[in-house]
Amino acid sequence: MSKAAELKNHVKQLQNASNNEDRVAILTILKREFRVNEALLRESKAGLAVGKLRAHESKEVSDLAKEIVKKWKNDVDKAKAAAPGAKAVLAGKPPVRKQSTLVTPVGPTPAPNGKAEVRSSKTDGVRIAATGDNTRDRCADLIYDGLACDSGAPVDLITNRALAVEKAVFALFGGTTPEYKGRIRSLFVNLKDKANPSLRESIVSGDLSPEKFSKMTSEEMMTEERRAADQKIKEENLFKSLGAGEQEAETEGFQCGRCKQRKCRYRQAQTRSADEPMTTFVTCVNCGNRWKFS
Repeated sequence: MSKAAELKNHVKQLQNASNNEDRVAILTILKREFRVNEALLRESKAGLAVGKLRAHESKEVSDLAKEIVKKWKNDVDKAKAAAPGAKAVLAGKPPVRKQSTLVTPVGPTPAPNGKAEVRSSKTDGVRIAATGDNTRDRCADLIYDGLACDSGAPVDLITNRALAVEKAVFALFGGTTPEYKGRIRSLFVNLKDKANPSLRESIVSGDLSPEKFSKMTSEEMMTEERRAADQKIKEENLFKSLGAGEQEAETEGFQCGRCKQRKCRYRQAQTRSADEPMTTFVTCVNCGNRWKFS
């Protein structure tokens, strides 16, 4: 089995691991037995899989993942130094850059204060100049910043994904229109959301296509947890707005699904069209649980 195939196999096992003991065991193997280069990381997607675990709730898992990212970054840097003539490919063409701009990080670089530095086109030494249009290139840089901020992927991979996203948005609006610029800003804001790393990872890994991403609304880009929280807030606000100044009737005709008690208050309101049934809002007197039905 080739080194790449072996690494891919371990990455798959890591992604399918169901407990922290298995994750630690696999990460230990990756740290001890694999010395990587940029091509190996790109082919196996190991940098993405391990980088994702740096924010894992288990300290043992997250610390080990951080150690591997740091080790692999050093491996990539050494491989780069050993091949001084190697050049990163930008949009299919070799750009003219100083050697100092060709370093391909595998994860955020530690800052002087000990915290991981947020990656960006500036910290990675990347300046995209691929479209021949300054506005489009700056927008691609912006998308790069959103994708790279906590990624462990190589510079070239993130660059290509950023260019693909910009190209899809440009095609969607047919030019650098105000709508084009507004969509780029919206995508960037959602990409930079610290609570939504899976959005960034899905684009960098290729699971979410640039074409589909370019058309998504802010709600579609949310995590399931965020979407559920927003829905809960909407329902609570609806309860409060309908309850202002209204008299609720008490009844034992409803049973609370949480505490199983039957002492409840309820009210009814027409929240939809007139030919639709009224919505009943119920509040449990015992535990405060709220629910509604039509």
